[in-house]
Amino acid sequence: MKMRKGACVPFPEELFEGYAKRGHSIIANVGADKLLDLFKKFIVAHDEPLFFILELPTNRNDEIGMRSGVNEGLHNNVYYIDGCSQAEAMGIIEQYGQLLINDGMCAFGFGGHFSHDELMVGKYNVVTGFSKNPSAFDKIFGELGIGLEKEIVTAWNTFNQEHPGVSNSIVTDGHSVYELPELLKERGMYFAERRQQ
Repeated sequence: MKMRKGACVPFPEELFEGYAKRGHSIIANVGADKLLDLFKKFIVAHDEPLFFILELPTNRNDEIGMRSGVNEGLHNNVYYIDGCSQAEAMGIIEQYGQLLINDGMCAFGFGGHFSHDELMVGKYNVVTGFSKNPSAFDKIFGELGIGLEKEIVTAWNTFNQEHPGVSNSIVTDGHSVYELPELLKERGMYFAERRQQ
């Protein structure tokens, strides 16, 4: 399975593409070479207003300012663009997809305002999805040759103290994902919340 450029895992030979269902959600391993097509298929399958979500690690200086001396963990800044048409959502993927896919620090995805379906990729190529009808994901994953499994071993299952994963921010075409909130401001991107990782 091809990892995102900004992701390094200790035991890549243990990771395979596939998805598993857990109630109304799915979890999947998806190769970096298939992630953009996965999101395009999700967008095409949802003829409704969509939202785009971007999660970026909080700036180190902001983290220090938030701490009260207790180990409170790290945080992500969460940004949204609401009410995207299919064409607008596809435009985000076309214009910034390589930047998003290459980076190892960000998480991003799309969701439907009416269906409340959601598909998101986080660190180490782990994709999560939510739907009232999770079988709707069968067609999307099936068209990419990604099979349904009983259980999925993600990169997170392979990490330990001696063998951690490593995530890096990657510059693509002179841009970093940390520029996206400003680059997408004209399209309606706004800061929504800061949440604990």
